Amino acid sequence: MLEKRKKISKKQIKEDKLVTSYYQAISFFQEYQAKILIGAGIVAVIIVALILWNNQRTSNNLKAADLLSKIIPLYDSGSYKEAIEGQKVANITGLKEIVEKYGSSEQGEVAKIYLATSYSMLGDDEAAYKVFNDYSGSIPEFKASALAGRAAYWETKKEYEKAADLYKDAAKIINTNPSNPEFLIKAGIDLLNIGKKDEAKKLFESIKKEYKTSSTVNDLDKYLVQIES
Repeated sequence: MLEKRKKISKKQIKEDKLVTSYYQAISFFQEYQAKILIGAGIVAVIIVALILWNNQRTSNNLKAADLLSKIIPLYDSGSYKEAIEGQKVANITGLKEIVEKYGSSEQGEVAKIYLATSYSMLGDDEAAYKVFNDYSGSIPEFKASALAGRAAYWETKKEYEKAADLYKDAAKIINTNPSNPEFLIKAGIDLLNIGKKDEAKKLFESIKKEYKTSSTVNDLDKYLVQIES
């Protein structure tokens, strides 16, 4: 007669499963040890690379900020050519070089706006547009400036509809930008240039209502008279 099987407790079942899982894990690791270690190594390399990249980005941003602070006085004084090229005698790096070396940092992106504006002030619209178009920073006011800079370029090409759209987009970036009424007035003038009087009138009237305290609003009446005549 066969002996009656002993009943296995739940605790023994759990322990047996735990032991089985343990040896399965050991077996799996032994079989795929090389691949696991390589994978762990790759993850480690990626983490180190990210840390180094972040440190480099921070370093570049600080360098760009320092160089930018030294060149801005030349820009503010209207010495746009010197602002672009810098002053070697005074050991002042120009905006062009700052952008070339540190353009991917946030302060390097700021330098792009100053560089593009300098080109524009010197009448080099093509160079200005290229730099304005390359701006990809995160500061709202500079985003708006980049869009407005591109709009001004299309005005020189008599592409007034493109210009108007860009000016309107620039005014949407941040509500508190003091340049918004100016952007919108320029958009309205561009609309007048392509014969969209009704759209221009609506825009001018909305500017008068929304920006009552802005000094630029004083110029709107002459355009509204022009529309009515």
